[in-house]
Amino acid sequence: MVKVYAISLVVGIIGLLVVIMGGAFAENVGHPERDPSELMGIRGKAAVGALVGFGMGGMSAEFSPLDFTWPVSLLLAVIAALLSVVWVRYAVTQAGS
Repeated sequence: MVKVYAISLVVGIIGLLVVIMGGAFAENVGHPERDPSELMGIRGKAAVGALVGFGMGGMSAEFSPLDFTWPVSLLLAVIAALLSVVWVRYAVTQAGS
């Protein structure tokens, strides 16, 4: 399962970098309509957050000194993904108001 968490984390971080760097590039060249965060919408941002949360939660649970079993690690990874989606939705609503 560690490989699944690692792949999820890498894909999520790449998505996060695309959003950040793509937004900066779109702003610098004067085309804010090409901003990846605007094109992705709330669902895309939540998906990136879920990937990062799942990967980080799973890796943290797998390498915990408490020696969790793999089902517990998977449950903690899913909880981390859900919490990160909640956080992304909260952050987007706060930035919009």
